[in-house]
Parts: sequence; structure tokens; C-alpha cells
Amino acid sequence: MERMGAGPAERIVNGLLRVLPPPERFAGPLRLIPDPLFRHGSAQLIVQVLAAPLTDGRLDEFAGRSIGVEVTDLGLRWVVAIGERRIEVMDRSAEAEATVRGSATDLLLLASRLEDADTLFFRRRLQLTGDVELGLALRNLLDQLPWESIPLGLRVLLNRSARFARAARAAHRGTED
Repeated sequence: MERMGAGPAERIVNGLLRVLPPPERFAGPLRLIPDPLFRHGSAQLIVQVLAAPLTDGRLDEFAGRSIGVEVTDLGLRWVVAIGERRIEVMDRSAEAEATVRGSATDLLLLASRLEDADTLFFRRRLQLTGDVELGLALRNLLDQLPWESIPLGLRVLLNRSARFARAARAAHRGTED
């Protein structure tokens, strides 16, 4: 529902957001991305985000472990193997010891730090399965990363994408998210 007193510009924006297709509509085309290209692009992004903890060895205690991320509404899945001072994105069919699942919007909100992980888990918008201890240890490490250690362009992209996705979801639901 629109808020009382919403101005004309806000009504227009909400109307435009409502006509955008939901993320599920992008699942088919995204699955057409060849696996090697998907893995390479994903690895480049993950290495940028984790450059600081990789360089200073904060991920070394997780060497030999793997974690999965599933974007439920897009049908995407990553399995990231952690090595000593390196990260490898595995084949999409690889097994993960722990997996975080959520919608594209909720995972973007988490990655951009616009929503707290505990809030998203408490509201059941994110799920952690498998080795929960591993998942929580990695989450705690990532929560401690200084936001400034992530390249500025990537921070801006994450923030704007998350705000856009949240606004689109709220417009589709007719609520303020």
C-alpha cells in the first residue's frame, strides 16, 4: 500500500518499480552463463571483497573448507573453497560443508551491510544449513571486516543495488520494506 501523502514523484517511481519483473524471471537467462565464465567472474568479485583477510592470513584457519551460497529466487549457487591465502570457486554441483540460502534482495542487503545478518536469520529470510559452526565462524569474520577494505566502486555498487532491490520488492508487495 502507498503511504499517505506520497508525492507524485514517489508514486511514479513506485509504479515503475512495480512493473519490473521479479528476480525469478532472470533465473533462466542466468543459467545460460557458461560455468567457466560464471566461476571466473564470481572468483574475481570474491577475491576483491576478501583481499584484506586473504593477504593477512585471517582466512587460513578455514583452509580446506568450503561454503556455499544459494540465491533461491535466481537459481544461482556458488561453492567457494578456501585455501591458504587463496579462494577458488568450485563447479556449481560441488558439495559445500555449510550453505547460506536467501533471495537475491536479502543477500544483497547482507552484502551491502544495509541489513544485519542476525536480523535476516531471525526473520527467516536467510538460512544456514550444513556445518553451522563453520558458517557462523565465517560470518563473524566477515562481520569484522572493515567496510573500507572493500573497493569503493564495489561498495557503491552493492549499496545501490541493495537499495534498488529493496525498493522494488517493497513496490511489488505494496509495502515499505
